[in-house]
Amino acid sequence: MIFSRIYGEGRPLIIIHGLFGMSDNWNSIGKKFAEKFNVHIVDLRNHGRSFHSHEFSYSHMSGDIEEYIKYYDLQNPILLGHSLGGKVAMHLCFRNPVLYSKLIVVDIAPKKYSVDFHKNILEILTNLSLQDYSNRSEIDNALSSEINDFAIRQFLMKNLYRDEKKEFRWRFNILTLKEKLNNISEIDFSNINIDIPTLFLKGELSNYIVDEDKQIISSFFSNNQIKSIANSGHWIHAEQTEFFYKSVMDFIAQE
Repeated sequence: MIFSRIYGEGRPLIIIHGLFGMSDNWNSIGKKFAEKFNVHIVDLRNHGRSFHSHEFSYSHMSGDIEEYIKYYDLQNPILLGHSLGGKVAMHLCFRNPVLYSKLIVVDIAPKKYSVDFHKNILEILTNLSLQDYSNRSEIDNALSSEINDFAIRQFLMKNLYRDEKKEFRWRFNILTLKEKLNNISEIDFSNINIDIPTLFLKGELSNYIVDEDKQIISSFFSNNQIKSIANSGHWIHAEQTEFFYKSVMDFIAQE
């Protein structure tokens, strides 16, 4: 069973993080949503505190969440997924659309994306000998020579922890992710169009969803809305939290 953080009562809302992310990244806003909903923030396999596996694909990740939904007997949950998590959420809807009441996809479209940037990140992390460092500042300094963006380094370093021997380890499964990363570049969806009420939130400063994607989105999701969040990049929920929260709540309130 995958790891999760569960808050609140009421209508179930499942939150799915992106690549290299984990439930920790959604804790604060998850608790805010929990004032109205029964929130389940999951860790995908090979991420966070969930199990490590040699298998990594949309089918495997969707299967894990379907098993989770069955275990907790979640009725007609709302799905909210960011980036990779958005694609997993879309994949779940194509597998069994009658299970879900609404879908919120954060800054990703149902299309193929290059994973070269992420492969490069994994290569950098693989070449970093964690045992050579005694504190997080030293690791950050070592990474800065190849990863200039401070925000990306901080995002990655949230995955650092000390094991029972007090040695640094990464929470995500670097070896499997390196080997299977191409599995998530494709969309791997069926060709049907589904009418689940769907909200696509795009960051105004992000290029993950562009104007040409509107036609692609509509070809898969007939009942869709696309909303741009001003002054936001890819991590909308972190960069524009209040606007993100309001956009999600307004959409869920629509009947």
